[in-house]
Amino acid sequence: MASASLNTTVGGIRLSSPLIAASGTVGSVWEWAEVADVDCFGAAVAKSVSAEPWAGRPVPRLAPTTTGMLNGIGIQNPGIESWVDAMAPHISGSKVPIWGSAVGHTTAEYAKVAARLGEAGVPVVELNLSCPNLDDGEMFSFDPRRASSVVEECAGVSVVPVGAKLSPDTPDLVAVASACLDAGAAFLTLTNTTGGFGVEPRSRRPLLSGGVGGYSGPGLKPVSLRCVYQVASALPGAPIIGCGGISSATDVFEYLIAGASAVAIGTALLETPNAGRRIAKDLEDGMGGLGVPTLSGLVGTVRPW
Repeated sequence: MASASLNTTVGGIRLSSPLIAASGTVGSVWEWAEVADVDCFGAAVAKSVSAEPWAGRPVPRLAPTTTGMLNGIGIQNPGIESWVDAMAPHISGSKVPIWGSAVGHTTAEYAKVAARLGEAGVPVVELNLSCPNLDDGEMFSFDPRRASSVVEECAGVSVVPVGAKLSPDTPDLVAVASACLDAGAAFLTLTNTTGGFGVEPRSRRPLLSGGVGGYSGPGLKPVSLRCVYQVASALPGAPIIGCGGISSATDVFEYLIAGASAVAIGTALLETPNAGRRIAKDLEDGMGGLGVPTLSGLVGTVRPW
């Protein structure tokens, strides 16, 4: 188990570690947990699931960049009923708490998925309001009214806490974050990928079949860190999970100081599935140098010039 010094709480949800495996990077979690060292994680978020099956985009759907990667999966998934049938037997016996992730084209679809995820046994549901590689127009994360309607509906039918995962490309992120919290979000995940594009010079074709996709990796960190800082500054005490470009304990410390209470790791786990163990050890070793006995002593302690 992770050291007690790494315990944290976000939105009333207690975690044995501030490290969370981000949705989309560890599949359905249980397969990853069979081959990776997961006791250093406080939770792991399963890949997003919708009300009905989604086929996703054709290949190519992943592409490396100079720093980081592009993805345009299209949230391929079997639909919530097939997901529950396959996943329910694994949830209670998992080595790490498995959180659900809900996505949809409408508020009603989100609510259906959120309700079923809670019934299936997940302790927390993250609402993916921010996937930038869907083809259904403006994402929910861009509009306070649309985002809050999803959160309110899901919070009303879910038997477990729900949180909102927002896009770094959101025009008025603070307004959307505030609306989600007012609507009943237990926490905010800041952030998802940002829109990105690449092209192969010889073929002159985009790197992804869908053209624009989601960019993740180290280059995303300053953008997501800015989002955490802005929301935490405008909404003191907001429960935040920082996400974007985290691959070291220093990255985690930065997110906590900026205002997050926990962090989600994504791309780094695709490269090194056991990266969490190294990061957790370095967190424990580094806390003394920062003069804090617990991680909560770092949250939101950024000092203005």
